Amino acid sequence: MDDPERWLWLARAPGLHAGQLQEWLAQGASPLDLTRETHSALAAIGLGQPAIRALLEPDGAGIESDRRWLHAAANRKLVTWGSAEYPPLLAQIPDAPLVLYVAGDPMALCLPQLAIVGSRNPTALGRDTATQFAQHLAQAGLVITSGLALGIDAAAHRGALSADARTVAVVGRGLDAIYPRENAALAQEILDRQGALVTDLAVGTPPMKQNFPRRNRILSGLAVGTLVVEAALRSGSLITARLAADQGREVFAIPGSIHNPMVRGCHRLLRQGARLVESVDDIFAELEAIIGEVSRIAQEIPPAGTDLRTPPLDKEYEILLDALGFEPAGLDILVVRTGLKAGAVASMLLILELDGRVQQQPGGRFSRRLPGRM
Repeated sequence: MDDPERWLWLARAPGLHAGQLQEWLAQGASPLDLTRETHSALAAIGLGQPAIRALLEPDGAGIESDRRWLHAAANRKLVTWGSAEYPPLLAQIPDAPLVLYVAGDPMALCLPQLAIVGSRNPTALGRDTATQFAQHLAQAGLVITSGLALGIDAAAHRGALSADARTVAVVGRGLDAIYPRENAALAQEILDRQGALVTDLAVGTPPMKQNFPRRNRILSGLAVGTLVVEAALRSGSLITARLAADQGREVFAIPGSIHNPMVRGCHRLLRQGARLVESVDDIFAELEAIIGEVSRIAQEIPPAGTDLRTPPLDKEYEILLDALGFEPAGLDILVVRTGLKAGAVASMLLILELDGRVQQQPGGRFSRRLPGRM
């Protein structure tokens, strides 16, 4: 990674995200160039005064704290905008973070994921449902992503771990401590099993209430869809679901008894168009293409000497590749060119990238991969 100190500089600029820099990045500039600009130039880009002040007068003590955290263990890393390790689906959201703090395996963030969220105080049935759904979905090849909170989040992580699969925890504080403390052992198990803890919040940031909507847009942005299991009407899980819908991702909800206040949020989501889920098959039906392709890529690595000529694609994938061409294009442009839904295009791009047919470019754009280049 080039110049990690300047990336830490950017990470501590409040409110700064990739969506503010689209025109800047389109001109071939790097986010790191922001640390060399004047006040007037930064204002012309449209940055807010708190971000401008942080860029002009970096927090040296804070950056040193970040540096110490990074160097304290071998499994800690910064994942930066435009790098090969930056998650391709996350790069497509309008307010994608420029820097991610990661403990664990950063490649877990690039695998196809399903987010599972819900109440911090679920019923016993809700907790069991989250565990069982996570277990079965993980066995099908999806990484289970959640927020490491008590209740449904913890049950989802444990369900994935019970399937001997990876799980990703997106947290609402700096990674110098675990919140809530009751889940410290769970966090360590996630790391031990090739999963990851991730945040865009700098070291030392406490778990303040306003951090969690910010956390939620990463949680939903990493995933191909979000499943809500037990959520009251004022649940933060509904924020995650709304963000997922805004990002063009699938939203799933599990219904329940009309007498259970813990499912009223799920019922509201269903009235608003979320996919009704009664079994894991309902999720498989919506995500069949991506689940099947992930399994194929993982299980059908050809032996030496195999004919490696590219197999034919389904019609919609051919349409997407034709629309993509060899010049980089973003998700919004491809939706217009193909007429396909944003969520379908995002999932197809991920599959094509895993299959080596497309490659991600800076700014969350994609282009076709030239034959012979991997």
